Amino acid sequence: MHPELEQLLVLQDREQKIRQIHAEIETVPLRRKSLEAQSAASVAGVETLKQKARHVEMDRKKLELDVGTRAETIVRLKTQQYQTRKNDEFQAIGHEIERYENEISKIEDDELELMVQADKIKADLAEEEKKAAAVKQSIARQTADLDEKSKVLGSRLEELTRERAELAGNIDEDLLTRFERLFKSKGDAAVVAIEHGVCTGCHMKVTTATAAEARAGKEIVSCENCGRILYEQG
Repeated sequence: MHPELEQLLVLQDREQKIRQIHAEIETVPLRRKSLEAQSAASVAGVETLKQKARHVEMDRKKLELDVGTRAETIVRLKTQQYQTRKNDEFQAIGHEIERYENEISKIEDDELELMVQADKIKADLAEEEKKAAAVKQSIARQTADLDEKSKVLGSRLEELTRERAELAGNIDEDLLTRFERLFKSKGDAAVVAIEHGVCTGCHMKVTTATAAEARAGKEIVSCENCGRILYEQG
C-alpha cells in the first residue's frame, strides 16, 4: 500500500469519528427538548385535575348556597303561613314551600353527584401526582445522563480534532485537499478498497489497469466512476 494511503486511512477514521460525534452532539438538544415536553405534559396533567377539582368544589359550594337560600325562604314562608288567616293564601304558601323543598331535594341530589365526582377526581389526582413524581425523577436522571454525555462527547471531540490536525499536518497539501473534497462530497468515505475488481464506494467495476495500479501501491489511484481514492484490500 502507498505510504500516504495508510495515513489517509487513519485520517479518514478520525474524520468519520468526528462526524459521528457531531451527529450525537446534535441529538442532545433534541433529547432535552423531548424531556422538557414530557415534564410539561406531566405537570399539565396534574394541573388539569387540580383545576377540575377546584371547579367541582366551586359548583358544590354554589349548590350549598342555593340550598341555604331556599331554606331561608321556606322559614320565611312558614312564618307567613302561620300568620295568615285566609285558607287560600295558606294553601298557596304551602304550594310555594313544597316547590322550594322539591328544589332543595333536587339540588341535594346534584350536590351528592358532585361529591362523588370530587372523590373520583381526588383519587385520580393522587395517582397522577404519583406518576408525575416518577416522571420528574426519571427526567432528572436522564438530564444528568445527557449532561455527562455532553461532557464526554465534547472531550472526545477535542481529542479527535487534535489528532486529526496532527495527522493532516503530515500529509501532502494537494492530496489532503483532494481527500477533504472527496470526504465532504461523498459523505461516507474518500478512501475505499477494491474487492474483486469492484470499488466498494460506488460498487462499480474498475478497469483492470486501475486495479493493477492500486495493487502495486506506487501511485495514488482513483476510481474512474466515483473519483474515490482506491487501495487494494490485503
